[in-house]
Amino acid sequence: MPGEWSVGLCDCFGDFNTFAGCLTFWCPCVTFGRTAEIVDRGSISCCMNGTLYYLLATIGCQWLYGCTKRSSMRTQYNLQESPCLDCCVHFWCGPCALCQEYRELEKRGFNMANGWEGSNKVVGCFHGMTTPPRKQSMCF
Repeated sequence: MPGEWSVGLCDCFGDFNTFAGCLTFWCPCVTFGRTAEIVDRGSISCCMNGTLYYLLATIGCQWLYGCTKRSSMRTQYNLQESPCLDCCVHFWCGPCALCQEYRELEKRGFNMANGWEGSNKVVGCFHGMTTPPRKQSMCF
């Protein structure tokens, strides 16, 4: 059974003095980029995610990209799809959704400014791994 979000969808209005609320208001692409990098586990950088979000925002379609990352995050952390479908949340309440996702990851121990690489040691994402994986290269 899916769990509850630790932060409500509209909690950014009650706590607008937080960094997440201000960042989302002024630079939603940065909020999205940081969140998406954590959700993607570093496979796509904050900069790439944020840039794509910005480009999609210029044509009004950023909510499509936002809802995919929200769905991934909900799956990873077994969170409820609430108050409605992910795409509806990002279409109608995009800034609130971004702020909620950002603050949820902060509450789970991620240092959002440090991204995936800077946070994974703190949160223990590689728990049990004693040595880092070897660098792989292509053989020709």
